[in-house]
Amino acid sequence: MSGDTSARVGESASFGRIGEYAGKMGPSWIAGAIAAGPASMATLVTAGATFGYALLWVVVLSALAGTLAQYLSMRLGLLTETGIVSAVETHLGEGWAWVLVADAVLAAGLAQLVIMKTLADVSETVTGVDARLWGVAWALILAVGLAGRGYRFLEIVAKVLVTAVVIAFLASLVVVPVDVGSAAGGIVPTLPGGLDSAIVAAGILGGAVHITLVTMHTYTMRARGWTARDYGLATFDVGSSMLVAFGIYSLAVFLVAASVLHSPEVAASDLTAISASQALGPLVGPAAEWLFLLGLWAAAVSTLGGNTIVPPYLVADKLGWGTDVSDSRYRGLLVAVALISAAGAFIGGAFFPLLVLVLAFGLVGTPFALLVVLYLLNSDAVPEPNSRLANAGGVALVGITAVLAGNFIREQVASGLGGLSGFVVAFAAVMALSMLALIGKFLRSRYT
Repeated sequence: MSGDTSARVGESASFGRIGEYAGKMGPSWIAGAIAAGPASMATLVTAGATFGYALLWVVVLSALAGTLAQYLSMRLGLLTETGIVSAVETHLGEGWAWVLVADAVLAAGLAQLVIMKTLADVSETVTGVDARLWGVAWALILAVGLAGRGYRFLEIVAKVLVTAVVIAFLASLVVVPVDVGSAAGGIVPTLPGGLDSAIVAAGILGGAVHITLVTMHTYTMRARGWTARDYGLATFDVGSSMLVAFGIYSLAVFLVAASVLHSPEVAASDLTAISASQALGPLVGPAAEWLFLLGLWAAAVSTLGGNTIVPPYLVADKLGWGTDVSDSRYRGLLVAVALISAAGAFIGGAFFPLLVLVLAFGLVGTPFALLVVLYLLNSDAVPEPNSRLANAGGVALVGITAVLAGNFIREQVASGLGGLSGFVVAFAAVMALSMLALIGKFLRSRYT
C-alpha cells in the first residue's frame, strides 16, 4: 500500500512539474515558430505534391534533427551563460567569431528578403494593394514594433492564425485518403528526382536545422535569464516545441499535400500558394484558398519578426554592445535590418520556389555552426563536456546536414553555374574549408 502511495505521489509530482514547465516555456518556442514558418510550409507542400510520400523520411528526420540541434544549442547557452559569439571569441578567437557572424548574417539576411517577399505578395493577393507598397509598410511596422517592444503582440496574433492552419491540416488527415502502404515506403531514404528532390530535401531539413535557430537560441535563453539551474525546464522547452509541436505540424502538412496534391504532372518550380491551398480543400472547400493564405501570411509575420533579431544579436555581441533594446546601438541595428528587408518586396518571380531555395542555402552554412557548438561543448568553455551519446548525435547531425547540403551543391554545379548558384557554391567552399580548419584545430588541441 505504501508503495502505491509513493507511486501516486511521484506521479503527481511529475505532472505538477510538467504543468509548471508548461507555464514557463518560451525560448525554444520562438525557434519553433520560425521553423514552422512560410518557408517550411512551402517546402513541405512542395515535397508532398511533387514526390508523393517518397520524402517522408526527411520529414521525420527533420523533427528529430531539429530537436537535437536546439538541445545542443541549449546546453551551450546554459553552461556558458553567454551568447554563442562571445563564447566563440573567448575560446576560439576573434577570427572564428567573425566567420560565424558572417555565416549566420548571410543566411538570415537572404531569408529575411524572401520572407518579406512572401508577406508582401500574400498581402497583395488578400487586399489588391501593390506588393511593393506592402513591403515598405511592413518594414516600417516591423521597425517600430521591434524597437518599441511591440513584437510580442504580433507574435501572439500570428501564432493563433498559424495554429488554426495546423489544426486544419490535422483535421484534413481524417478526411483525405492517406495511402498507409506508400507512406510506410517513404520511410526508406531515397532522393527520387535529381536536382529538385535534392533541393527540397535540403529545404525540409534546413527548416528545422538552421543556423539562425541554433545561434539565436543562446540569446533568447539569456533574455529569459535561464542558467544551468533551469536545465530541466530548458530541455522540456526544446522537446515540446521542436519534437512535438513542430514534428506534428511537419507530418500533417506533408501527408495532406502528398495525399491531395501529388501528381506526375506537378513540378516543384510550378507550385504557387493558390495551387498549394488546394490541400485544405477536403476540409473547408472553397474557403481553402483564403485559410491557407491567412496561415501563410501569419507564419510570415511571425517568422519575419523572429528572423529580424538574429543579425542584430550576433553583430551586437561581436562588437560588445548590449543585446536588448535598452542599448540604443542594438535598437538601431534592429531598425536597420527591419527597413532593409523592404527590398525583398521588389524581388521578381514566385515566392514559393524561392522559399525552398532559401532553406537549402541556410542548410549550407549550418554544419559549420553545429561544429562550432560541438567544439565548445567539448572544451574548457563549459564546466562539464558533452556525453558520448550527445557527441555521437551531434557528429551524426553534422554529417547528415553536410551530406544533404553537399547533394544540393553538387546538383547546382551539374546544372550549370550562374550568378546566384555561383555565389552559393563559393559560399559552400568557404564553409567547407572552415570546417576542415576547425576540425584540425580541435585535434591539435586534444592530442598535442
